[in-house]
Amino acid sequence: MKYVIGIDLGTSAVKTVLLSKEGNIVCEQAQSYPLSRPEAGWSEQDPEDWVQQTLISLRQLMDTSNVNPADVEGISFSGQMHGLVLIDASGNVIRQAILWNDTRTTEQCRTIEKTLGDRLLNIACNRALEGFTLPKLLWVKEHEPELLEQASLFLLPKDYLRYRLTGNLAMDYSDAAGTLLLDVRNKCWSSEIAEAFDLPLSLCPSLVESFEQTGTLLPTVAEYTKLLPETKVFAGGADNACGAIGAGILSEGKTMCSIGTSGVILSYEQRKELKLDGRVHFFNHGEQDAFYTMGVTLAAGHSLTWFKETFAKDLSFDELLQDIHLIPAGSGGILFTPYISGERTPHPDADIRGSLIGIDAGHTLSHAARAVLEGITFSLRESLEIMRQSGKDITEIVAIGGGSLNETWLQMQADIFEAPVVKLENEQGPAMGAAMLAAYGCGWFSSLRACAEAFIRPARVYSPNPQQAEEYRGLFSLYRQVYGLTYELNRKLAVYRR
Repeated sequence: MKYVIGIDLGTSAVKTVLLSKEGNIVCEQAQSYPLSRPEAGWSEQDPEDWVQQTLISLRQLMDTSNVNPADVEGISFSGQMHGLVLIDASGNVIRQAILWNDTRTTEQCRTIEKTLGDRLLNIACNRALEGFTLPKLLWVKEHEPELLEQASLFLLPKDYLRYRLTGNLAMDYSDAAGTLLLDVRNKCWSSEIAEAFDLPLSLCPSLVESFEQTGTLLPTVAEYTKLLPETKVFAGGADNACGAIGAGILSEGKTMCSIGTSGVILSYEQRKELKLDGRVHFFNHGEQDAFYTMGVTLAAGHSLTWFKETFAKDLSFDELLQDIHLIPAGSGGILFTPYISGERTPHPDADIRGSLIGIDAGHTLSHAARAVLEGITFSLRESLEIMRQSGKDITEIVAIGGGSLNETWLQMQADIFEAPVVKLENEQGPAMGAAMLAAYGCGWFSSLRACAEAFIRPARVYSPNPQQAEEYRGLFSLYRQVYGLTYELNRKLAVYRR
């Protein structure tokens, strides 16, 4: 037997999976780490926590599985996007990492837009949003200039983790695409963007393909984890790119709906010159010379978590949702917008806030819970509509993450998206994609598509119910009006948010 390991470095925990050559999950482990919020809107982590918890998770993986270390051929990574890690010439971290969900950089985003104008979309193919890496670099340059002067290189979270495991520095294209410093179509760092903000290109690491080998394990790492030093380590990719690989989004028409803390609609794209005016993201795929379009709902699963913790703290998620199938489409006239952390697609707005509209005395907890699920799904459909307007034919949507765990929600997605929704037999999301990159890198398959055909198995397809789909079409039209109606009100209410 031969095996590969996928490491998914998330926002709250690191997950490791051991995958056999047949595509079966042999073992999985997870270790959590804290999130720091020093000030309102800030979100930071200590990169050392990532390293230590990953080492523990890998060791537990080997101890629990009892596989022969000589049979583990390769390791690859998936990681939370956009986070800024600054290291000095000795490879030491200079400050805590600033994460993707940190919103302190609104002023820097406006500076980027004013300075670059249309050139930003022409080169980086994405708008300047608070989550991206370049605004974080400019924030450090403005507020902590002495730290930026010490910096030799910037890395993204999984690239720093890989550096600590191998001693080698690099960044793959799919993750680099989320920095706003990459020329996405030409796959190189943009000297024009760097020079516009007086940033030396030497801050940018070498670029590699997601399936490229980037070293082997350091002896000390191998000893602790009970792996061999000659274990091959591959670059890996951004969490969404790896999620796409793990869901088989590797050909035209294939689309993914991933619902975790945030929510993602992601579709495979071969059209290099596609111009979407920044309405959705356009990033490099983990597959060579391919791309993907992506829309993001900032608070998808987080909206459901907030709702449960606020109104049903003593219930489990299963208990909270157990009766939603009894509630008709439209939740008895309640409409929820999931803007509780601001929004990204189609409204890049850090200040907008959520709404729960239409409540009356006859509504129950189940009505409101279903409304939350409908609102999250409506938000994701907004991204889907932008992709359809670009000429893309959405033939099927693969559901991964928390949104794939509830049967009623899966049918709701099919009805609202008006497309078949596929639930996978063994859904491991980005960790599966990372393991597949290692499997391909090790030469087990001739292509990532061949790997997907062998590893990914559909369990059930949810087809749209025509009557429900028509009902939701009308509700979706109402949902799309809420943002404009509440825009000014939200800004006036902001003064009371303390």
